[in-house]
Amino acid sequence: MKPVWVVDDDRSIRWVFEKALAREGIPFRTFAEAGEAIAALESGAPQVLLSDIRMPGTSGLELLEKAKARHPKMPVIIMTAYSDLESAVAAFQGGAFEYLTKPFDVDQAVDLIRRALTESLREEQTEVVQASEPEILGQAQSMQEVFRAIGRLSQSSATVLITGESGTGKELVARALHRHSPRAAHPFIAINTAAMPRDLLESELFGHERGAFTGAQAMRRGHFEQAEGGTLFLDEIGDMPPELQTRLLRVLSEGTFYRVGGHQPIHANVRVIAATHQDLEARVKQGLFRQDLYHRLNVIRLRLPSLRDRREDIPLLARHFLAKSARELGTEPKRLSEAALACLAAQEFPGNVRQLENLLHWLTVMAPTQVIEALDLPPEFRQEQPAPDADWLGALARQVERRLARGESNIMESLARDFERTLINKALARTGGRRIEAANLLGIGRNTITRKIAELGIEDNAGVRS
Repeated sequence: MKPVWVVDDDRSIRWVFEKALAREGIPFRTFAEAGEAIAALESGAPQVLLSDIRMPGTSGLELLEKAKARHPKMPVIIMTAYSDLESAVAAFQGGAFEYLTKPFDVDQAVDLIRRALTESLREEQTEVVQASEPEILGQAQSMQEVFRAIGRLSQSSATVLITGESGTGKELVARALHRHSPRAAHPFIAINTAAMPRDLLESELFGHERGAFTGAQAMRRGHFEQAEGGTLFLDEIGDMPPELQTRLLRVLSEGTFYRVGGHQPIHANVRVIAATHQDLEARVKQGLFRQDLYHRLNVIRLRLPSLRDRREDIPLLARHFLAKSARELGTEPKRLSEAALACLAAQEFPGNVRQLENLLHWLTVMAPTQVIEALDLPPEFRQEQPAPDADWLGALARQVERRLARGESNIMESLARDFERTLINKALARTGGRRIEAANLLGIGRNTITRKIAELGIEDNAGVRS
């Protein structure tokens, strides 16, 4: 971990932080002038920067501006006196993580630094993961449609409503929409609106003024301000309390909001992405969700498929999660036998991708050998599986139902081509690309397989030979 930098012209303040951070085992470096810190930024950056606002020479606001220009994701905490609240607002507009009011409680200050350290380290870890792993995995047609939608929305700031069962990856899709948008350089802030009481949720979303309620000892920015210029992801929007639905509708329609206890409107330059596993139309009819808010959110809808509707992705996802778990545990990745994969592919997975990930992490820890067999699965996953014939015919039936539901035409021709292409590709793979042997395995003639290879476009990518 890189050190925390403390910048203050007051020697006693620097001394307090030196003692407190040393006691907590947090590495640090102190500066008496902002100019010294700016010069030091040329050769490196701290994990967290803590700076006073008013200092002789270069101000803390100038230091904030230069620090964020070089390291936009580095948390900067601004220290200010009570009379400097206007400067504190300017600091937040410049991207400050939080501010610390003088005189301060040392333990409170250390807690704030630890929060900033956690955020900084999480951002670094996220960047590493993003650089080394694909954002979302899926080869199923339904997932390809999701990928295409993300691509089409890449230059848009339209409000998006993501629907799908719990565990299907709604936040991953929201993060992908943000990462590929013009707002990518600005914050992505996520909040689960079902996970906290109404009063706390209101303060989290909109912030509060000092003295707005008992315990509000300082002004606090809410998530709408923290996400300025970026994206705010509201998960489980269907559970939002009615009073906050009204406030959210006002932000979406007017583009402004008020902090709790505040009287000055604040402009919100934020893209809102909402998600829910619930049927919002049904909740509107039940009077549990505002119809006007529903229409404001439902500008563009992305529906994520359940894992049981994309079973062909289970082997791909399983390999990915086994490798991920192995990295986290510092072990060699395990692999699934064909029998174990067949067991997984036949499961309903009510918890979807999240449940599959948790299961494979458990297997990485608990399976006794490098090859995971069906018997290594937990008992609830070892139930008797359907016969193979029934399994693939069931998958075919589900595919036909999905295409009919989408109103597609020429379904028989399309599926017949997919069927023939799969048969020929598998036969060619078994024979090493030798057409005559593949034709014999399939029970068709050499001329027939040659014609089909050309018609189906197999020859370009199968490496076939006579």
